[in-house]
Amino acid sequence: MSPDTDRPAGIPGLWGLDHVGLTVPDLEEAVDFFVTVIGCEHVYDGEPAGGDGDFMRERLNVHPEASCRYCFLRCRSGLNLELFEYSAPDRRTEPPRNSDVGGHHIAFYVEDMDAAVGHLRAHGVRILGEPMLIAEGPSAGATWVYFLAPWGLQLELCCAPGGKAYEGTARRLLWHPKFPGRDPVLP
Repeated sequence: MSPDTDRPAGIPGLWGLDHVGLTVPDLEEAVDFFVTVIGCEHVYDGEPAGGDGDFMRERLNVHPEASCRYCFLRCRSGLNLELFEYSAPDRRTEPPRNSDVGGHHIAFYVEDMDAAVGHLRAHGVRILGEPMLIAEGPSAGATWVYFLAPWGLQLELCCAPGGKAYEGTARRLLWHPKFPGRDPVLP
């Protein structure tokens, strides 16, 4: 809350996150991976309207000769994904690492970590180590493991069937895909 008002600071009318946009090297490969392996649902495809040089530079902050196409996927009860495939003279193809500026990952909440990891392995997905249970700190009770999409995008599986330690004393809870309607503000 803002110190001098009763309304939250930030963008007026903000409801929350709508989608995460990712640029992928091959749109069909990425859609197949997210639908077949992860379990997202393909909703629609598109191309930006007004895609001339000024539009691309001014609206999308890319090279004026760039072109792209995109699609939207729905990921069960959580966030939507917008996938872009660009063609541009100055396009870089190596994904950032978590330690790089702009580095990122997307985490998928699962109920059964062992079954989820087994599913990924059965699809030939590279898992980075073994699932790790967090035993101390605010995230205690959570288990996580990173894995890579075929083109190197960093992804994560996480679960906390008994909740996380911070929930015992927090006034504000993180949004949770398993309980999307739960009021995250506690008395």
